[in-house]
Amino acid sequence: MAGVADKVFSLVKDTVEAQGVGLWDVRFVKEGANWYLRIIIDSENGISIDDCTNVHHAVDPILDEADPIDRAYYLEVCSPGLERELTRDEHYAAMEGQKVKLKLYKAKDGVKEFGGELKLGDKEKVVLKTENGEIEFARNEISYCRLDDINF
Repeated sequence: MAGVADKVFSLVKDTVEAQGVGLWDVRFVKEGANWYLRIIIDSENGISIDDCTNVHHAVDPILDEADPIDRAYYLEVCSPGLERELTRDEHYAAMEGQKVKLKLYKAKDGVKEFGGELKLGDKEKVVLKTENGEIEFARNEISYCRLDDINF
Protein backbone atom coordinates (compact mmCIF):
# COMPACT_ATOMS: atom_id res chain seq x y z
CA MET A 1 0.00 0.00 0.00
CA ALA A 2 2.93 2.32 -0.65
CA GLY A 3 0.83 4.15 -3.26
CA VAL A 4 -1.69 5.21 -0.62
CA ALA A 5 1.08 6.41 1.70
CA ASP A 6 2.75 8.41 -1.08
CA LYS A 7 -0.56 9.98 -2.09
CA VAL A 8 -1.33 10.98 1.52
CA PHE A 9 2.24 12.29 1.98
CA SER A 10 1.71 14.68 -0.94
CA LEU A 11 -1.76 15.67 0.25
CA VAL A 12 -0.80 16.61 3.80
CA LYS A 13 2.85 17.74 3.59
CA ASP A 14 2.19 21.50 3.37
CA THR A 15 -0.50 21.38 6.06
CA VAL A 16 1.73 19.44 8.44
CA GLU A 17 4.59 21.89 7.92
CA ALA A 18 2.20 24.81 8.51
CA GLN A 19 1.75 23.38 12.02
CA GLY A 20 5.44 24.05 12.72
CA VAL A 21 6.66 20.46 12.41
CA GLY A 22 8.14 18.35 9.63
CA LEU A 23 6.54 15.38 7.91
CA TRP A 24 8.91 12.42 8.50
CA ASP A 25 6.84 9.69 6.85
CA VAL A 26 3.38 8.28 6.14
CA ARG A 27 2.56 4.61 6.50
CA PHE A 28 -0.62 2.72 5.66
CA VAL A 29 -0.47 -0.67 7.35
CA LYS A 30 -2.77 -3.52 8.29
CA GLU A 31 -2.48 -4.83 11.82
CA GLY A 32 -4.83 -7.68 12.60
CA ALA A 33 -8.21 -6.86 11.09
CA ASN A 34 -7.63 -3.08 11.15
CA TRP A 35 -5.92 -0.61 8.83
CA TYR A 36 -3.89 2.30 10.23
CA LEU A 37 -2.82 5.49 8.50
CA ARG A 38 0.19 6.74 10.45
CA ILE A 39 1.38 10.26 9.86
CA ILE A 40 4.81 10.54 11.43
CA ILE A 41 5.97 14.04 12.34
CA ASP A 42 9.28 15.38 13.60
CA SER A 43 10.84 18.55 14.93
CA GLU A 44 14.27 19.63 16.15
CA ASN A 45 12.62 20.39 19.50
CA GLY A 46 10.89 17.01 19.75
CA ILE A 47 7.21 16.22 19.36
CA SER A 48 4.55 16.82 22.01
CA ILE A 49 1.05 15.45 22.39
CA ASP A 50 -0.21 18.91 21.40
CA ASP A 51 1.79 18.72 18.15
CA CYS A 52 0.18 15.38 17.33
CA THR A 53 -3.30 16.67 18.20
CA ASN A 54 -2.85 19.86 16.13
CA VAL A 55 -1.65 17.91 13.09
CA HIS A 56 -4.48 15.38 13.47
CA HIS A 57 -7.08 18.18 13.50
CA ALA A 58 -5.41 19.92 10.56
CA VAL A 59 -5.13 16.90 8.23
CA ASP A 60 -8.42 15.17 9.09
CA PRO A 61 -10.60 17.46 6.92
CA ILE A 62 -8.11 17.22 4.05
CA LEU A 63 -8.28 13.44 4.13
CA ASP A 64 -12.09 13.51 4.43
CA GLU A 65 -12.40 15.74 1.36
CA ALA A 66 -9.79 14.00 -0.81
CA ASP A 67 -10.92 10.53 0.32
CA PRO A 68 -7.68 8.82 -0.87
CA ILE A 69 -8.38 5.53 0.94
CA ASP A 70 -11.14 3.18 -0.14
CA ARG A 71 -11.56 1.37 3.20
CA ALA A 72 -12.04 2.13 6.88
CA TYR A 73 -8.89 3.03 8.79
CA TYR A 74 -7.66 4.61 12.00
CA LEU A 75 -5.70 7.85 11.72
CA GLU A 76 -2.69 8.13 14.03
CA VAL A 77 -0.25 11.01 14.29
CA CYS A 78 3.00 10.20 16.10
CA SER A 79 6.71 10.91 16.34
CA PRO A 80 9.35 8.71 14.71
CA GLY A 81 10.94 7.94 18.09
CA LEU A 82 14.60 7.65 19.04
CA GLU A 83 15.23 4.68 16.76
CA ARG A 84 13.51 6.24 13.77
CA GLU A 85 13.44 4.11 10.67
CA LEU A 86 15.06 5.54 7.56
CA THR A 87 12.69 4.92 4.66
CA ARG A 88 13.07 7.85 2.27
CA ASP A 89 16.10 9.11 0.34
CA GLU A 90 16.05 12.35 2.32
CA HIS A 91 16.23 10.39 5.60
CA TYR A 92 19.48 8.76 4.55
CA ALA A 93 20.98 12.07 3.41
CA ALA A 94 19.98 13.84 6.64
CA MET A 95 21.35 11.08 8.89
CA GLU A 96 24.80 10.68 7.32
CA GLY A 97 27.38 10.56 10.11
CA GLN A 98 24.91 9.06 12.61
CA LYS A 99 25.05 5.58 14.11
CA VAL A 100 22.56 3.19 12.52
CA LYS A 101 21.67 -0.45 12.61
CA LEU A 102 20.34 -2.30 9.62
CA LYS A 103 18.99 -5.73 8.88
CA LEU A 104 19.21 -7.48 5.54
CA TYR A 105 16.63 -9.71 3.90
CA LYS A 106 19.36 -12.28 3.22
CA ALA A 107 22.64 -12.79 5.07
CA LYS A 108 25.80 -11.25 3.66
CA ASP A 109 28.87 -13.36 4.51
CA GLY A 110 26.73 -15.18 7.09
CA VAL A 111 25.51 -11.99 8.83
CA LYS A 112 22.07 -10.34 8.59
CA GLU A 113 22.43 -7.44 11.07
CA PHE A 114 25.01 -4.67 10.94
CA GLY A 115 25.71 -1.51 12.89
CA GLY A 116 27.96 1.45 12.31
CA GLU A 117 28.21 5.02 11.13
CA LEU A 118 26.15 5.91 8.09
CA LYS A 119 28.73 7.17 5.59
CA LEU A 120 26.48 7.36 2.54
CA GLY A 121 22.87 6.71 1.74
CA ASP A 122 21.30 7.32 -1.63
CA LYS A 123 18.71 5.76 -3.96
CA GLU A 124 21.00 2.87 -4.84
CA LYS A 125 23.18 2.04 -1.86
CA VAL A 126 24.05 2.50 1.79
CA VAL A 127 27.62 2.54 3.07
CA LEU A 128 28.36 1.85 6.74
CA LYS A 129 31.64 2.47 8.52
CA THR A 130 31.96 -0.48 10.91
CA GLU A 131 34.72 -1.67 13.21
CA ASN A 132 35.70 -4.00 10.34
CA GLY A 133 35.89 -1.22 7.74
CA GLU A 134 33.37 0.17 5.28
CA ILE A 135 30.63 -2.11 3.97
CA GLU A 136 28.35 -1.30 1.05
CA PHE A 137 24.77 -2.56 0.75
CA ALA A 138 22.29 -2.21 -2.08
CA ARG A 139 19.15 -0.44 -0.81
CA ASN A 140 16.97 -3.30 -2.04
CA GLU A 141 18.92 -5.73 0.21
CA ILE A 142 17.90 -3.85 3.35
CA SER A 143 14.89 -4.98 5.37
CA TYR A 144 15.20 -1.95 7.67
CA CYS A 145 17.68 0.73 8.64
CA ARG A 146 17.14 2.82 11.77
CA LEU A 147 19.04 5.16 14.02
CA ASP A 148 20.91 3.45 16.81
CA ASP A 149 20.54 6.21 19.43
CA ILE A 150 20.77 3.72 22.30
CA ASN A 151 24.53 3.40 21.74
CA PHE A 152 25.22 7.17 21.92
